[in-house]
Amino acid sequence: MKCPRQTRRSLLLTTLATGAFLAGRFAAAQEDQPGSDERPQKGDLLVLSEAEHEGKIIKAGDLKLGEPPLHAWPKDSKTSVIRKGSRLNEILVLRLDPGEMDEETRSRSADGIVAYSAICTHTGCSVTGWLKSETGDKDVLKCFCHNSEFNPREGAQVVFGPAPRRLAALPLALADGSLTIAARFVGKVGAQQPG
Repeated sequence: MKCPRQTRRSLLLTTLATGAFLAGRFAAAQEDQPGSDERPQKGDLLVLSEAEHEGKIIKAGDLKLGEPPLHAWPKDSKTSVIRKGSRLNEILVLRLDPGEMDEETRSRSADGIVAYSAICTHTGCSVTGWLKSETGDKDVLKCFCHNSEFNPREGAQVVFGPAPRRLAALPLALADGSLTIAARFVGKVGAQQPG
């Protein structure tokens, strides 16, 4: 016959193990939700994709002029599904001086805020840098894999390195201070497939 203390301990351990198992299943279910791997859609919100604030809706006030870009995922505004099932959905969001943007870039921005794919067009690495260009005095988006640089003021046009084309742009709008997607990506996301 078991001692009551062992029974309580066994029950507690079983309860904790079951809770941990269910929490893991819930987290996995969240990642596999229908729509999580769909491309960004018009009306999606943008949410942070990094650190302790992951999933927080990005407001225009969260972005400061000249600061490094925020990394984001699109979030379906109707179902609340975060579209993080594909790394091709990761987005760089930053605020620029509208007076420094070309007309095309300005037309896709919302209050000086622009968004681009975070996937380099050379070999598909992640674009993570924000630093002075090799060819100028302005900060640019940089892929450290092969040193490609993209000018976000001119539609993320390649300004240095082997990338064959600009980063795909994501037109933005503002709705009640939150950033929303105004249209699908302009341009192809990621690297050219070998043919």
